[in-house]
Amino acid sequence: MTRTTYYHTPNGALAVHQSHGDGPPIVLVHGNSSSSRAFSRQLEGPLGRRRRLVAIDLLGHGRSEDASDVAAYLLPGQALAVAAVAGNFGLDQALFVGWSLGGHILLEAVKDLPKAAGFLIFGAPPAPLPPPENAFLPNPVLGVGFSDDIAREQAEAYVSAFFAPGFSDIPPFFVEDALRADGRARAQVAASMAPGVSRDEAQVVGALTQPLAVLHGAKEQLVNGAYFAGLSMPTLWRGVVQTIASAGHAPQWETPAEFDALVEAFAADCG
Repeated sequence: MTRTTYYHTPNGALAVHQSHGDGPPIVLVHGNSSSSRAFSRQLEGPLGRRRRLVAIDLLGHGRSEDASDVAAYLLPGQALAVAAVAGNFGLDQALFVGWSLGGHILLEAVKDLPKAAGFLIFGAPPAPLPPPENAFLPNPVLGVGFSDDIAREQAEAYVSAFFAPGFSDIPPFFVEDALRADGRARAQVAASMAPGVSRDEAQVVGALTQPLAVLHGAKEQLVNGAYFAGLSMPTLWRGVVQTIASAGHAPQWETPAEFDALVEAFAADCG
């Protein structure tokens, strides 16, 4: 199982969950309206027994506090919080893994994590600002991720889009986490897309010096896999986006063995 400690920022306490593995560390950052529980199959599974996994509940999510200042929910604020945890937990040279919003936060945080071994993102197409329409699929539930107030039915529809069509092994906590999330955080995700607020992610990956792995579920309902072909990513691991054939937006839960194997292979190549 995991152990949980709290890191106190000026805008609220962050819950930091760690596995009991003692191998080189991997930091896990969850997505919009989710929590570290989205990585349960890593934290409590074979990967967590082999590696020191550190999963952060973002402000306004999971067991972390809601932010005292709404500006802390903007991508730059969330990125600074992740970098602060890394610095205070001895994780400056860790491998950083970000799912969906977590991937975008890591791209924002690259400048604050100069010693990171590498970055692995999935469900997070690196985009200029404002994001082009072809980065995402035309799914009506995308709007839920930017809405201040959502009903249970909206949360359920939003969560169902995380997974490949027909996938049935969806634990209730995904919906619980969506309903728990501070609605102001979702609204600030939308605000982060305004020009001049966050970094141009296409430029970030184009200039990145550390290794970058990009995973993509072939049965995605939210991210357009064809979008990646138009990006310049000089440090892209293996020179190609790694496609997981039977997964959707959440391969860490849908296909954990395949996901874990890719994470460990990337970690090994990063040294």
